[in-house]
Amino acid sequence: MTGNVWRNPLHVWGVEGAEKDVPSIPYKNHQDVWDETTVSKAAMLPVGRLRYYWKWGGHGALTWPRVRYWPTRRRGLSIRSAYNPKTMRLEKTIADKRPIWWVLGLIAFMLAPLVMPAAYQNTLLTAGATFAIYAAINLCWMLIIGTAGIYSLASYAVVGVAAFGTSYLSIHLGLPWWALPLIGAGIGLVAGLIIAIPAIRLDGFYYALLTIGLNELCRVYALQSKQFGSSTGGLYGADTYIPQSWDQYDQSLLAYYACFLVMLGGLALYRVIDGRRLGRILKMAPEKREAFAEATGVDFRRARVWVFVISSIALGFIGGFYSAHFRGVSFSIFGFDTVLLGLAMLVIGGIGRAEGAVVGTAIVIFLDKVMISTGPLRLMVIGLIMLGVVLFLKGGLFGIKAQFRAWRDKKKSERRSMRSEKGGEMLPEEATETRDKDLIYWRRYDKMQRDFLKTLISPELIEEHRKKPLGQHSEPLERVLLYFRRAPQVDKYAIIAVEPFKAFRIVALSGQRGVAPRIVEDKIYASQEEAYHGVFLRRVQDLLES
Repeated sequence: MTGNVWRNPLHVWGVEGAEKDVPSIPYKNHQDVWDETTVSKAAMLPVGRLRYYWKWGGHGALTWPRVRYWPTRRRGLSIRSAYNPKTMRLEKTIADKRPIWWVLGLIAFMLAPLVMPAAYQNTLLTAGATFAIYAAINLCWMLIIGTAGIYSLASYAVVGVAAFGTSYLSIHLGLPWWALPLIGAGIGLVAGLIIAIPAIRLDGFYYALLTIGLNELCRVYALQSKQFGSSTGGLYGADTYIPQSWDQYDQSLLAYYACFLVMLGGLALYRVIDGRRLGRILKMAPEKREAFAEATGVDFRRARVWVFVISSIALGFIGGFYSAHFRGVSFSIFGFDTVLLGLAMLVIGGIGRAEGAVVGTAIVIFLDKVMISTGPLRLMVIGLIMLGVVLFLKGGLFGIKAQFRAWRDKKKSERRSMRSEKGGEMLPEEATETRDKDLIYWRRYDKMQRDFLKTLISPELIEEHRKKPLGQHSEPLERVLLYFRRAPQVDKYAIIAVEPFKAFRIVALSGQRGVAPRIVEDKIYASQEEAYHGVFLRRVQDLLES
């Protein structure tokens, strides 16, 4: 074949009517089609991405001193060593930057009173103290829901019982303020043991209903009890750590930093429980794998009860501090709206994360306490934020990063599967599950071959096959026919003689032994050549539509 002239090989043997040179159908060189198909038309960008943090060189096998801070097994900074593929140099980078953000956030909270506007100092200091108390409560609650996996809604009930009990003792027995948190811890221990007993048998939705019923029971009892201030709306007059002789600013500043210390204690408790043996046991035995955990010797039920009891002791301690901070307690601590606001704090930040509990509390307290001038509108905003997080985010605000990466990887896979420059007919998800990787390359080659054969289909080629379905053909037609002949037997077109030498019909083979072929159409062809051409037209149509 030279140019558009085809040399007939039968001419060498002296066959009658076999011309030496026969004009061929114009076609594009298959090598050009192959090159255009295999070349990538995607924009080539510089390899790598910008780094906004410093990477320093490694020092041999010793990457970093593995110093762990007591009493957890965590390191101050998780340093990872890896070779840079571009520079071939050993580099060290910080794998987990959360400790840095924690330190910066806590320092900012400590220095915030120095930069507060003078006109809003009292409001912001009061809101900051309230935020710190509720953050400590939510950190303990996060241990119960996130670490232990117990859906308890009685955390504020434990705080309220401890606050009412210590306020009553301080008012009637004259207990000093420093004894209130300690007594509150004891009350929290008793309340935690009582509430933890049903957790052994109940779980999930039923336990949540039970605990919210206990919360409402405590509210109704305190509301109707004369000893707990049913006529005054609560118990007030407990001893406080805030000197009454100080001015308003000094009192607010002392309360601010005292509540900050309580929040640090709650954060330390969360790190100890979640990062030590109890937390690791519960992470080894997640929900729906309890039988496996028991078989491996992990007593997860006892671990869950221990976490619940320890958290209840901490909640009781916070309840005693609550009464010493506010000089008493009101019935609103048992209110259903308080429980809902607490749930909003956890959901917005993200369940199972200490930073989620703190940041979610900050958002809700800012809207509820600082934006109080907006009236009921602020509650609507909190509800809308919570609804948006539930609908569009899987892990709260701190799950956005992982969710965005998953969405980005999904879009990358979709773009790779839609790109026709590289060829292939297998999605990335299907390719990863295919054991025989040769199948991937075969499909890619088949895609390239079909792209080339589509350029050969023309009215002249179809007319050439109509005139002579069998025998020697031009090179473009031979290429197309060879591809059709190599097709698998499943649904491969064939002809069947309805009446020998008079009537033919097109069928599709089943590809299975013993299964008869199926009729493709009702058209009857008068000759075998017409039936062959009908099969050819069907195969061409399938090729062009593929």
